[in-house]
Amino acid sequence: MFPIRDHNPSEQTPYVVYALIAINVAVYLYGLVALTTDQALWEFYIDYAMFPVLITEGVSYSGLVTHMFLHGGFMHILGNMLFLWIFGDNLEEEMGHVGFLLFYLASGLGAGLAQYAGEPLSQIPMVGASGAIAGVMGGYLLLYPKAKVDVLLILIVIFRIIPVPAWLMLGVWFALQVFNGVGADLSAGGTAYWAHAGGFVIGLVLTLPVWIRRGAAAFWGRTDGHPPHPAARYRTVRTSVPVAGRRRGVSRSGSPWKRPGR
Repeated sequence: MFPIRDHNPSEQTPYVVYALIAINVAVYLYGLVALTTDQALWEFYIDYAMFPVLITEGVSYSGLVTHMFLHGGFMHILGNMLFLWIFGDNLEEEMGHVGFLLFYLASGLGAGLAQYAGEPLSQIPMVGASGAIAGVMGGYLLLYPKAKVDVLLILIVIFRIIPVPAWLMLGVWFALQVFNGVGADLSAGGTAYWAHAGGFVIGLVLTLPVWIRRGAAAFWGRTDGHPPHPAARYRTVRTSVPVAGRRRGVSRSGSPWKRPGR
């Protein structure tokens, strides 16, 4: 399942979400243009990625923050920015611009610490905004558990967009992070599952004061678990491809047309 949009986009302009996306894209493009050799890329990572071993040795702590603005490839940044775009605008509207920025950075910092706790002597750099965005997803789940999210469901050759409640999509995502994290070899690199899971939990916890101030369970009662404004109406776009009727000589089960005998 891959989310493509929610049904309750914010009514205010999410300036912080826009700025975070712009910064992440700018850093990624800088890497494509300026870091053209493995040596240059490695030196850049030493300065700005999160190396658990450097934190353990007390050499560098800045990577706990700067790592969340680096990405390892096109699909990495595309997926992260899409998740931020879908879930970040409603939280920014609820928390305010400054509050959301602090929440985002705190979630990313906590996610980095969660990954560090799992393998404090790792020499493998961690990069990506996934942990901070996982925090956004955790906050979204707490505030808007019943919000509709359109997900692209891919089953081999079947592609279909279906609306599902946020609690289902985000709950499945979190369960996968924990499941994969339990069996992952942290010393071998790969996906930072514990950063995802840790960021998600931290984001949910940091959102608790907002949820309580809004009335806790009473807030869900007033909004029915959705962002507190009307849902967007998405129209189904018809394609220009003509629909072919059932051809003569083709059975209802789709068996091939058989030529008559001679």
